[in-house]
Amino acid sequence: MGRARRRPPPLPGRRRPVSDRAGQTYKLASVLLQYPTMALFEGLDRLDAAASETRPKASREAFERFLGWLRATPQTEVAQHYVETFDLRRRCALYLTYARHGDTRKRGMALLAIKTAYRVAGFAPSDDELPDYLPLVLDFAALAPDGGRLLRRHRADLELLRTALHDAGTPYADLVEAVCARLPRPGRRDLALVRRAREQGPPEEEVGLAPFAPPEYLDGTGAGARR
Repeated sequence: MGRARRRPPPLPGRRRPVSDRAGQTYKLASVLLQYPTMALFEGLDRLDAAASETRPKASREAFERFLGWLRATPQTEVAQHYVETFDLRRRCALYLTYARHGDTRKRGMALLAIKTAYRVAGFAPSDDELPDYLPLVLDFAALAPDGGRLLRRHRADLELLRTALHDAGTPYADLVEAVCARLPRPGRRDLALVRRAREQGPPEEEVGLAPFAPPEYLDGTGAGARR
């Protein structure tokens, strides 16, 4: 049922390492934002321990709220909630560039820019997911300083997802809160982009362009059939 993920390869060359606290925050958020398998529940004690060491305080408290909900909720209910939140709500898609660009040429360019950032940093994820899949971006941010810059570059997209998850009333909003707490506050330009995107919703496909949305959003089936 869950998304099969391969462990990212180590980065080549000599690079300034990501701070332990930043990397731990991004990696923990990546793990918790993926489909909730039974293995996730079996590792809750380790996840609690990791959350207790995250900084700043706002990130730690956000993780603790989410993990408290996870402990109190049956795995089947969490899995159903995950599908309803991320696979059946277009505004809550875990694909960073989708809410703002939808199925347009601009999204194709944004995906290419992210993929290029991966390649330049020596990060070679599998092709199982689009490059803007948030857990994948967070894996990158946990490994390389370029990943933190990528998150800051997409601060408006993170803010869009954060507000959409809060609007949906889902505990998963806390995970994006934890990530955002490690980043600068959105600037005036970012907030203007967020307001415009919230008013308009994801743009529709442009004529003559190949669609860039994940298949479940194009055929309306959601992610009920998971690998």
